[in-house]
Amino acid sequence: MSKKYQHPDRRPAVITGASSGIGAETAKALAAAGHPVALGARRVGALEELAAAIRAGGGEAVAHALDVTDDDAVAEFAAKATADLGDIEVVVSNAGLVAPGATIEVSSARFAREIDVNLVGAHRVARTFVPAMVERRRGDIVFVSSDVAVRPRPFMAAYSAGKWGLEGMVNALQMELEGTGVRASIVRPGPTWSGMGTDWDTDEAAFVLEQWVRFGLARHPHFLKAKAHADAIATIVGAPRGVHLSLLDVNPEAPVEERSS
Repeated sequence: MSKKYQHPDRRPAVITGASSGIGAETAKALAAAGHPVALGARRVGALEELAAAIRAGGGEAVAHALDVTDDDAVAEFAAKATADLGDIEVVVSNAGLVAPGATIEVSSARFAREIDVNLVGAHRVARTFVPAMVERRRGDIVFVSSDVAVRPRPFMAAYSAGKWGLEGMVNALQMELEGTGVRASIVRPGPTWSGMGTDWDTDEAAFVLEQWVRFGLARHPHFLKAKAHADAIATIVGAPRGVHLSLLDVNPEAPVEERSS
């Protein structure tokens, strides 16, 4: 393969929403694969602990505060990450927010807040990092979506709307980036144990899960661990240039049924 289509030896990576769940596991997976990583989220203490653990394991990691709902905060984070690690070659847009509630009962302000984090926040991240990738004619940006983009969940309307919108945006972006050397990809997690939703009221969470079952959206009890999605992201990023893994839909396998005798 010509040098034009080779990955550089050093590929610094940014992960948003890196303080827990899929983001934290992705940071560990990319660091283990040799990427210097810049971790961003609002919970700086958790980020610093993770960065310290990565460094203790021989990796290179920095942590900075990041609020994807604030243009200036995203720009400041990008400047710090670039100053620390050099040109950013990989971006994982993972910051997300979800809360339960009936569509006609949640306030419009709360609905808009979820859309801002899950959709507009992803746009802020892309708008900040991708132009430099286009200028260099290479780079990866991976967006963490959700299976609600194709199988919306009741009592999670804002989250469903945000992820539908996210995938629409990324599909448009993929076409716009064609021929630039920059790959925009989607990882679409199915049911997963992660940090999201852990702050829900227990009774509310149980009610929402019951509705998933009622509408056939939970066909079996298995959930994935966040590491499964981190591995999918590492696969996308690690693909050789010239190969674009545009969408990985990652779901838990059903329990293996015993054969009847």
